[in-house]
Amino acid sequence: MTVALLLATAAPAGAGMLETVKQRGTVQCGVSEGLYGFSERNGQGEWSGFDVDFCRALAAAVLDDPAKVTFVPLSAGERFEALRAGRIDLLSRNSTWTLEREAGLGLAFAGVTYHDGQGFMVMGDLNVTSALELDRAKICVEAGTTSQLNVADFFAANSMTFEERAFPTAAAALESFQSGQCNVLTRDQSALYAERLKLARPADAVVLPDVISKEPLGPVTRADDFAWFNIVKWLNQAKSSARVNAEELGIRAGNAGEAAGSPKPDVRRFAGAEGGLGKLLGLNDDWAVRAVQARGNYAEIYERNVGVNSRLGIPRGLNQLWSMGGILYAPPLR
Repeated sequence: MTVALLLATAAPAGAGMLETVKQRGTVQCGVSEGLYGFSERNGQGEWSGFDVDFCRALAAAVLDDPAKVTFVPLSAGERFEALRAGRIDLLSRNSTWTLEREAGLGLAFAGVTYHDGQGFMVMGDLNVTSALELDRAKICVEAGTTSQLNVADFFAANSMTFEERAFPTAAAALESFQSGQCNVLTRDQSALYAERLKLARPADAVVLPDVISKEPLGPVTRADDFAWFNIVKWLNQAKSSARVNAEELGIRAGNAGEAAGSPKPDVRRFAGAEGGLGKLLGLNDDWAVRAVQARGNYAEIYERNVGVNSRLGIPRGLNQLWSMGGILYAPPLR
């Protein structure tokens, strides 16, 4: 999609985003330019991934159709300006929630969908097993990211030096790592697992176990429309999530249609059979169950895209339910 067309379909001044989306008939969702497991496009132009599924679930909740999404691929450098300028309705693109981004840019993070942390990837022949062995390393990093700031803090805190090689895109950083311009690549650990699959010989690369930062990743809206932010927040798969509640209640894509007939009050509220909660968001009462029917609950989305049986093979770890050793905890839908 061209920039001109995106600008033409941006929200009119003063219009509520929910009404704009309904009139337009599609959700404009900013995603990464291509990250295995999170947002990737196949040869037919079809998008899939963890972040993509959030956009589709939002479209199902708001427009009753998970296909009514326009995906806008954005680099790290342009993602927030695209949101601020109204070229997208939300950003669902492995973006870290920070005070500066929220307060300084006039944005609103709708909670956490994926609890991540920054790490390092090296070639096996470097013969290191810890980030503390990377003194004087040449490190490839994507410019304009929290990764660039975190790596500087880590080396300073551990009295080590490094040579930074910053690149405008993640693809350029990976290419430089593979060509040997640097011997270390740093990104969020989830992204490193994905980038390793793009190497000519993935088995030659090692993701070190060290995690040097907190990287709470989640969807972002502008801060000037609380009603729209509230919808995205309550759909969010993590802290304030319909789909974490779905996992806790045992509601899956395959049985979501039966939830309204449950005798359990919390399941019936989730399905919209009682409580009238959808009206508080300006949506139909069955908005949450529609989202789960479209893409599944949090566990289904995680395992399909990035879990241990996917190409990435990432254990759930912190992204497990609070009742199972993780930190996912959703406020009640009532």
